[in-house]
Amino acid sequence: MNVVIVESPAKAKTINKYLGSDYEVIASFGHVRDLPPKDGSVDPDADFAMIWEADGRGAKRIAEIVKVVKGASKLILATDPDREGEAISWHLLEALREKRVLKDMPVERVTFNAITKQAVLEAMANPRAIDVDLVEAYLARRALDYLVGFNLSPVLWRKLPGARSAGRVQSVALRLVCERESEIERFIKKEYWSLVATLATPRAETFEARLVGADGKKIQRLDVGAEAEARAFEKALHEAHFAVAGVEAKPARRHPFPPFTTSTLQQEASRKFGFAPNRTMQVAQRLYEGVDIGGETVGLITYMRTDGVDVAPEAITEIRGLIGKDFGPRYVPGSPRKYVSKVKNAQEAHEAIRPTDARRHPKDVARYLEAEQAKLYELIWKRTVASQMESAELERTTVDVTATVGGLGSSLGRKLELRATGQVVKFDGFLTLYTEDRDDDGDDEDGKRLPAMTVGEKVTKQAIATTQHFTEPPPRYSEASLVKRMEELGIGRPSTYAATLQTLQDREYVKIEKKRLVPEDKGRLVTAFLENFFNRYVEYGFTAALEEKLDLVSNHELDWKALLRDFWRDFNAAIDSTKELRVTDVLAALNDSLGPHIFPDKGDGSNPRLCPTCGTGALSLKLGKFGAFIGCSNYPECRFTRQLSAPSAEAVGDGPADASPDGTRRLGEDPVSGLEVTVRDGRFGPYIQLGEGEKPKRSSLPKGMTPAALDLERALALLALPKEVAVHPESGKPILVGLGRYGPYVQHDRTYANLEKDDDLLAIGANRAIDLIVAKESGGGKGRFGRAAAAPGRELGDHPTLGGPMTVMAGRYGPYVKHGSVNATLPKGKSPEALTIEEAVQLIAARAEMSGSSKKPFKRGKAASNGETKPEAKSAGKARSAKTGAAKIGAAKTGAAKTGAAKARTGAGKSAAKAKPAAKA
Repeated sequence: MNVVIVESPAKAKTINKYLGSDYEVIASFGHVRDLPPKDGSVDPDADFAMIWEADGRGAKRIAEIVKVVKGASKLILATDPDREGEAISWHLLEALREKRVLKDMPVERVTFNAITKQAVLEAMANPRAIDVDLVEAYLARRALDYLVGFNLSPVLWRKLPGARSAGRVQSVALRLVCERESEIERFIKKEYWSLVATLATPRAETFEARLVGADGKKIQRLDVGAEAEARAFEKALHEAHFAVAGVEAKPARRHPFPPFTTSTLQQEASRKFGFAPNRTMQVAQRLYEGVDIGGETVGLITYMRTDGVDVAPEAITEIRGLIGKDFGPRYVPGSPRKYVSKVKNAQEAHEAIRPTDARRHPKDVARYLEAEQAKLYELIWKRTVASQMESAELERTTVDVTATVGGLGSSLGRKLELRATGQVVKFDGFLTLYTEDRDDDGDDEDGKRLPAMTVGEKVTKQAIATTQHFTEPPPRYSEASLVKRMEELGIGRPSTYAATLQTLQDREYVKIEKKRLVPEDKGRLVTAFLENFFNRYVEYGFTAALEEKLDLVSNHELDWKALLRDFWRDFNAAIDSTKELRVTDVLAALNDSLGPHIFPDKGDGSNPRLCPTCGTGALSLKLGKFGAFIGCSNYPECRFTRQLSAPSAEAVGDGPADASPDGTRRLGEDPVSGLEVTVRDGRFGPYIQLGEGEKPKRSSLPKGMTPAALDLERALALLALPKEVAVHPESGKPILVGLGRYGPYVQHDRTYANLEKDDDLLAIGANRAIDLIVAKESGGGKGRFGRAAAAPGRELGDHPTLGGPMTVMAGRYGPYVKHGSVNATLPKGKSPEALTIEEAVQLIAARAEMSGSSKKPFKRGKAASNGETKPEAKSAGKARSAKTGAAKIGAAKTGAAKTGAAKARTGAGKSAAKAKPAAKA
């Protein structure tokens, strides 16, 4: 029996059908070992020796693989064809050698770019050894990410309370987002005016022409900056006589776009479908691993982690034949198109992302796919086919019009110049199949044909449009545009982009508003700190140069240990230099860097840092137990504080008439009690308060309601909660509506039901309240804590190894996946709808391992797919007790952390496995 190991059960299931009964294909579920998230996992003093450890899930999976491999005639490692896939194979091989189950068993490494029967069988017929250079590049990248994360993050914790951690690639991506936000804040809008004339030819055909010159001088877009100047031009145009001064028609060609790489697929899926990069990769993974198409399981696309734009010759031949058949010979170019990546540091060893068989039309396979899969497959199919189609042929026409005011010999005569442009598609070429709206594409694909005109022909004025405009700041990054910018700068790799963006959100360094990335105050603090004290390591050029060196390691042009030594020498010195750094020094630097953000100019010449309470103190950034805040220099005499972000009109009211010096906004008086009603900004957000005193009545604001939207009537209605809105039809007892910790609710006795998203807390009627309560009491609806009663959940399918159904359920503390008696909570930010079977199996396995331990489990750091570790606490050289709850990261001697853990050491001076990977399997 030949044993084949791949990463996922879906991939194993597909390949097993191709290979037959002589092969057993099993899944490793990704990596089985990793660096334990504690000090010493990478030891620079021992020539970067690395400790590898299998956690509970990994150790259990290794044990299961060992059982299968024992007695096999051959082991075939068939993980993904990239650096990470090579590393998984190497880890598996090292772990099995430690278990001494291989002995003289032959071991082969095979790779395939597509999971089709032909590709898999060809790979099996052409095995190779593990690629040492790729593994060493992986080891170097993993060590770099660890050294940055586990040495820089503790500096952040000590000097910047409230910060989470820092990563090598993530910190640079965060800097991009923060710098764009600073650009927006510094932006000063500028007024300008445009003048557009609607003109008509003698044949009554109209067109529009824009003012571009006056009296021999060119007028650029921003040149007309005042209304008086614009009105003067408008008056002149109304009095002018118009004639065609020039007509120029130029042929042009628009060439198709290259087929997708990982980055361009993420960008286009974001623009067209609103998919987050992480979601795009999840859907693409399932298309790659195999889908049941009419009884045949087949991979529909090639490997989706690539920055290559090349396509296999046989695929190009197939695509060209398809184009000729479906669109006609006119759409087939004379020779196949060849693309070369323009991306910095591109590695083109892999093909672009393409359909494994272009003859599978999207309309033919859509019925076998989920909606998102069908959308993404169609996008990939169209882009690939269009990339080999003929160019579109266009005609771009420019018409210059002269507007003459008075006689040219007159002292009052003026000569104004206008220009009209148009574009016509003469032959659509690839545009008949695929178009892309690129941010940097200035061409007007929807340009209109201009009417036929000749030089000297008179045209008449129909209307003059004089419009005021203001320049706009640069837009915030979307996930797609940030990925594009990172790729342009050479930061990160295709497989890292999605994980990097997700990490920034998970650590609450950025948030997404209207599909744009907005830096949180926490993220801006971290960026400012790194720019002031570790500037080199968040420089774009430095990070890109490090990527180039890692590529040199992959190409056997640079020793990976030499790379680490060069990096560590300077980085360690930078870390050491912060040991004497005082918090006051950090605060001074951050106050200066973030001054324009924290204390924006008020526009009235006053000092934006002057304390509004005492009138003499200076406001500055302070660090407390819960993070950063703004405080007065006269503390403790003056106790004014506010949150880090500068208060906006939305937070403190619309002007001085209703705002007090400390930012409290007066709404009016309660007509019953005569007490003052105010809206205030507290530590946990805005709230309403009635009167003063030791325990005044207060109410938080419902989700979605802003302080600016509050008036006295709404505030009093919120302060009156909970209140009776109905009487129960059976018990005769009141049904109350209220606003609690978990949001708005209705209550009858001890029965609570949450209001739905569309319910108005202040306007809910008796019928709706009764419906919610009755539904809850009869076993439906949602409870006080948002828990669905007896919700059936979403069936994922049977567990691939243990059997039995796996179901995604809605729980009190969030969604979870259920298998038998095991309930595994979904990670933060993971959508229940996006959960795959493979991810569910991993969560269930991890939870089952934890439940089987007699102690609380060792709480591991979360390693993103780009190798960046998320350390939550750093070991101080002493083991911490696990009995206070979940074991802290860095608790080097927690019992549960060691249970079942398989450890290996790599590097010089270690008695176990060496860091140098085996050159031959």
